[in-house]
Amino acid sequence: MLCINGFALKGAASAAAGNKLSSSSKTRVAIVAALERELHPLVKNWNRTHHDHEGRSFTFFERADTVVICDGIGAQAARRAAEAVIALYNPSLLQSVGFAGALDANLHIGEIFTPSLVLDARDGSRIQLAGAEGALITFMSVAGAQQKAKLARAYEARAVDMEAAAVAAAARAHGIPFAAIKVISDEFNFEIPAMSAFIDAEGGFQTVNFTLFALLRPWLWPRLVALARNSQKASRALSAHLESFCNQLQPVAAVLSPTVLPTGGRK
Repeated sequence: MLCINGFALKGAASAAAGNKLSSSSKTRVAIVAALERELHPLVKNWNRTHHDHEGRSFTFFERADTVVICDGIGAQAARRAAEAVIALYNPSLLQSVGFAGALDANLHIGEIFTPSLVLDARDGSRIQLAGAEGALITFMSVAGAQQKAKLARAYEARAVDMEAAAVAAAARAHGIPFAAIKVISDEFNFEIPAMSAFIDAEGGFQTVNFTLFALLRPWLWPRLVALARNSQKASRALSAHLESFCNQLQPVAAVLSPTVLPTGGRK
């Protein structure tokens, strides 16, 4: 067994037993992120292509054996994107990648977080992974400082996102190995401006409306400047990490499949 960046990787024979590899000799890695800006340094020079799935057009970024899809914020958008990339690319590995908020004061902007456990705040379900850095909780709205403190106490999680559990559920439904790679974009005590109201039903962010909202509230400007700076740092760190990860992963046929643990609620 080979370990790369905290993930346990098995040989090709193990993956073949699951019948999830395509007929090609390549390993197809599918990465699901919320927004293109989270991975812009990585995908800016990749091949951009469009495909339809179930009456909806999706944008994909392709390079060699890796494909990236960014189709919106939240669990619904993440599940939709995951189903599309599974149907169109038949990946041998599905990854949830993107920004996360710290629930641990020891996690800082730009740090890569590979969880050992993904929890779903909707139903308490959980998936054990090969990571070694603690739990990631998927929550249904943008978590401010007070909400982050509540989540840390309730779930003993170290980070929070809005998509990983939904991508994990898609991977589990199709019998595809799953992994999560997150980067810290806001620290534990950072108070994110009220942004959930500007995420539409499709998972898109209403940038124009939010800009008008912010322009009329100058007391938010310092936090928005800090948020933009932190997001850029996080995006660069995540893209660099994924570039290295994908290069190391190319010779390997599959990763360790996630172990599904019994469903549990809050502690």
